[in-house]
Amino acid sequence: MAVIEAPPPVSAWELAMRQFGARLFEAAPGLVTWVLLGAPAWIPIIFHSSGAVFVAVVVLLFDTYWVVRAVSVVTGVYGTMLRMRRDMRKDWLALCREQAPATAVDPLRYYHLSVVPTYTEPYHVLERTVQAIVDSNYPDELKLVGIITRETDKPGWENVARLKEKFGNRLRGFYHIKDPLEPGIVIGKSAAMNWGGRWMVRVLTDEGFDLSKVLITDLDSDYRVHPQYFAWISWHHAREALRDYLIWQPVPLFHNNIWQVPLAVRIMSASTSQWQMFLHSRPHRLVAFSSYTCSLDFVHKVGYWDKDVIPEDSRFYWKAFFTFGKLFSVKSVWLPIYGDSPQARDYAATHVSQYNQIKRWAWGITDVPYVLARFFKHPEIPLWLRFRRFMNLFLNHLNWIFLPVLLLFGASVPIWVSTDFSLTDLGQTLWGISGVLLGVTLSTVLFFLYFEIRMLPPKPVSWPFWKKGGIYLEYLLYPIVGLVMSVLPALEAHTRLLLGRYLEYRVTEKV
Repeated sequence: MAVIEAPPPVSAWELAMRQFGARLFEAAPGLVTWVLLGAPAWIPIIFHSSGAVFVAVVVLLFDTYWVVRAVSVVTGVYGTMLRMRRDMRKDWLALCREQAPATAVDPLRYYHLSVVPTYTEPYHVLERTVQAIVDSNYPDELKLVGIITRETDKPGWENVARLKEKFGNRLRGFYHIKDPLEPGIVIGKSAAMNWGGRWMVRVLTDEGFDLSKVLITDLDSDYRVHPQYFAWISWHHAREALRDYLIWQPVPLFHNNIWQVPLAVRIMSASTSQWQMFLHSRPHRLVAFSSYTCSLDFVHKVGYWDKDVIPEDSRFYWKAFFTFGKLFSVKSVWLPIYGDSPQARDYAATHVSQYNQIKRWAWGITDVPYVLARFFKHPEIPLWLRFRRFMNLFLNHLNWIFLPVLLLFGASVPIWVSTDFSLTDLGQTLWGISGVLLGVTLSTVLFFLYFEIRMLPPKPVSWPFWKKGGIYLEYLLYPIVGLVMSVLPALEAHTRLLLGRYLEYRVTEKV
């Protein structure tokens, strides 16, 4: 009989160095953020006029880059909108029923399982979510729903019982998943999906399902799938050669309650939706976001969602990347998935809820140390691919904060801190040149306003004419709203990670 040797004990020094290295990885993103934010000030202070000239040149280069980037975002959003409008017009179930090519499997062999984690959501929110699932254009016998509640959440149990009574006969299966909140977890969606995923794999395996033929959608409790969503995915999944290594990502539009939320929340919802639309035009930058679909076998092989993190979507993406390497990809679903904008019990609470939601998304910066710790441990993945995806991650979080601040204030700081530079020709013209570039960049808001008008649901009939027309002027306030409701929460997330003040998961309040 083979003797299994115990691993050698780890010395206190080695353990301390490991902890120091992990903490250093954690602190690095926040440190870089603050160093770059302060660069327009500390470089001229240390290097005087030459430093101020350097900063001025960098500011003008970034201003020019921002103009180019704004144009690329406009074209990207427009391209995504056209693809969405094209696919929303098709009957994908009818296409699924057509004879499949010899190289594809029958699309109607796929079951769709929607797993919905919930805590404190009122019944009517969950009812609309499940209603959209059962009303979708896909056979009832191929749809399953699993609702996750905490074991101690008795009101949640009652909601699930009501949902099962109303919708259970229109689905192949309706499951109530009771999460016991295992020790050592970070309470939140990721831990709930970890338990729910393992529970569903065990139950469906016992029921005889082929896990590779069960497509699971990680569905937020307030999200409503498009009527063609399941048929669209089945048709495309059946034709993908690397279907076993795929995540399907729909386009999130936060339009369900768009006319019931305050101005600032409405602006943030529009900007978030359009940024996601832009990412769909850049496949190499697309990652899992909020709600997405993959096979249940894929989930099992990846090792489920992590129990101890807050950003469940991006961490699941990186686990999949390090599991499958270059075979893995995220592909666009050219259909919307409709979510709620944050809406709480009152005006102030709604803005706090929006702020906290953005901060939670920005907490995805914790993926940076996670990826760094594994970067050199996977030589089977091409180095260029590891580097490219890591830089997409890091620069996306860095630019979230740095670029807007530099664009709005970068031209002023070197003039304020360096009197000598302010008297030079470049110092005298920097504001003017930067202002022109800033004006060109901000003018692209008109295009985004046009796109939003094309996608928004009808306004309330009770609104007066002046309100229906004037509502669009609020989008011109995006620079101010963006600083307060996007840049500040992201900066707080980076700073918390720098200082080791970890974020706690807060459920977005629903009314």
